[in-house]
Amino acid sequence: MVTTEHELPGAVATPSPLHSFIEALPKVELHVHLVGSASVPTVLELARRHPGGRVPTGEEELRRFYEFTDFPHFAKVYEAVSSLVRTPEDVATLVLGTARDLAAQNVRYVELTVTPYTHQRMGMPMPAITEALDLAVRQARDLYGIQVAYIFDIPGEFGPEGCRATARHALDHPPEALVGFGLGGIEQMRDAIRDEIREAFRAARGAGLRSLPHGGEMSGPETIWEVIEGLGAERIGHGIRCLDDPRLVAHLRETQIPLEVCPTSNVCTGQVPDLAAHPLPRLLEEGLFVTLNSDDPPMFDTTLTGEYRVAADVFGFGREQLAALARNAVAASSLDGPGKQAIVQEIDAVG
Repeated sequence: MVTTEHELPGAVATPSPLHSFIEALPKVELHVHLVGSASVPTVLELARRHPGGRVPTGEEELRRFYEFTDFPHFAKVYEAVSSLVRTPEDVATLVLGTARDLAAQNVRYVELTVTPYTHQRMGMPMPAITEALDLAVRQARDLYGIQVAYIFDIPGEFGPEGCRATARHALDHPPEALVGFGLGGIEQMRDAIRDEIREAFRAARGAGLRSLPHGGEMSGPETIWEVIEGLGAERIGHGIRCLDDPRLVAHLRETQIPLEVCPTSNVCTGQVPDLAAHPLPRLLEEGLFVTLNSDDPPMFDTTLTGEYRVAADVFGFGREQLAALARNAVAASSLDGPGKQAIVQEIDAVG
């Protein structure tokens, strides 16, 4: 198992003043996946509700199931958990569970990545998925006081049909809170469907959605160049491999395209050997625009608050640096001007 927020070097039983500051800090989460944010109790409930699948129904077995050897192994586990989401009620349950967990961490706004094609493959019609997502947004606001927006992402490993179906859903049956169009999955499988991915993004951008793909998580700088030049990326999920290309670093510094960095995720999927080796400090030293995110928190035994603790305890960030990361997330979000200003004022009041 990797080092997590529960096993940080120097962690103490009672909260330090810096940890208390992190707890109180208003936050925005920009990179978290719907299925990957399902809590262990929620996944166990779904596994028992829909028996006969590959996901364990016992807690200890499930936690072992979440011990990943590499990214392809993680992708298989993620697909298995996704297969448990079979009804619109399951979709709404996941959104509300994520909203509850994030609100407890003082998260004010989340852009939640949904992969609708995986739910379509389980037999759910597009309008039913959208209705569940819309209902969950309203309930999240009323129950937990958190604003939820959505990003629809293409699962790159499902080929051309995954591209077309995701674009159709985004254009023909969009949730009211849909703000972006993304791309996930195994990066090395994208070349074979590059043209289909580009066409889906052209259609989504033409409909007013922001381009928010993953890139440079498990492959080199060429993947980041493709999402920038081929997909018009406005933010990039992960992007940590940019450091292998000085010209790309210079471009990202000049353009200030935000990178959604997820340290614990990168360790758990084998992209970096341990937290101490993570390139987050160097990305900031290079003058790049970085946000801090949790990706698939229960699968990686972390939280967004836990990622801020990593920044403090492993990388030595102080209050000013942590507050700056929180402001970065607000600035990179799809909130309107007044919405951004309100959260920044809250951050300033705590900082």
